[in-house]
Amino acid sequence: MEKLVKEILAEVEAIKADIVKEGNKAAAARVRKATLKLEKLGKEYRKASVAAAK
Repeated sequence: MEKLVKEILAEVEAIKADIVKEGNKAAAARVRKATLKLEKLGKEYRKASVAAAK
């Protein structure tokens, strides 16, 4: 689960780095792609946390 948290934090940092680049189409595309990956990681984290709580 610790690895998953590190991946989530890395994605958030990548998003933060690109989101400030307004008007840059490539950066916007990277942010969109990263948010999709973040969504998947969030679902994995939810499954892992529920399993750990049992």
